[in-house]
Amino acid sequence: MTVEVAENRIAATRANSRAPEAVKPVLGRLGSLETRLAVTPEEVRAAQVIRYRVFVEEMGARLPPAAMLAGLDFDAFDDICDHLIVLDTSLDGDAPDQIVATYRLLRQEVAEKHSGFYSADEFDIAPMIARHPGKRFLELGRSCVLPPYRTKRTVELLWQGNWAYALKHNLDVMIGCASFPGAFPEFHALALSFLHHNTMASGDWTVRAAPNRYRNMDLMPSEAVNPKRALMAMPPLVKGYLRLGAMVGEGAVVDHAFGTTDVLIVLPVESISSRYVNYYGADAQRFAS
Repeated sequence: MTVEVAENRIAATRANSRAPEAVKPVLGRLGSLETRLAVTPEEVRAAQVIRYRVFVEEMGARLPPAAMLAGLDFDAFDDICDHLIVLDTSLDGDAPDQIVATYRLLRQEVAEKHSGFYSADEFDIAPMIARHPGKRFLELGRSCVLPPYRTKRTVELLWQGNWAYALKHNLDVMIGCASFPGAFPEFHALALSFLHHNTMASGDWTVRAAPNRYRNMDLMPSEAVNPKRALMAMPPLVKGYLRLGAMVGEGAVVDHAFGTTDVLIVLPVESISSRYVNYYGADAQRFAS
């Protein structure tokens, strides 16, 4: 998508951009923070700005020229995904000015009508999905939070939103790429080896990195891996997935554009730790009132 096309799409729907509150259901609220889906082009654009600030300005990602010129992280998947956002309603301005965190959500039935899942470019997920014909998959991606809001409260609201979304759409499995900083897996030998030895998906959930992109995660023998230090060395997002009960695929992938080392997260909803189900609420109402 070019900048011109992106701008035209926003302009074409600008007249309807201020959706009434009735179509802006809040999925969770903690103090001045609330989470819901983006419902206007301006809100999606604001989420793309947040992603640009985190991925490009903070982490050094190199996006296609059109995205770099626009100061937006956007691609073709944005048009078919739902965008979960967290807003700080204490900030001045309209909703787009209040967005402080975002997640990109792609349901299986939507992916299959278009170009598939984003993570399929890095991981051979098709065989795993085919082994579970009765289950509906949800891909989570582009998770980012502005630095001042990287707190437990913001993470809780993001997961409240994910949980409510999964329940609403009767989704069974969450998948997605989670990233370690840097393009050298060897720098994360301790953490990656822990994941390889302790959390690798197996059986019907077996999934591997794409053969042409596969990087070994088995960098240290299991007896040399200190679990406490390994967990301390992991990005907060990866640790969060593990606490929920997630597994990881075999093999990592280096994403040179974003300068990251990616692992595939596999989280069947039925495997989510009961304490988290109880915490967020079996009906997703824990933070929604």
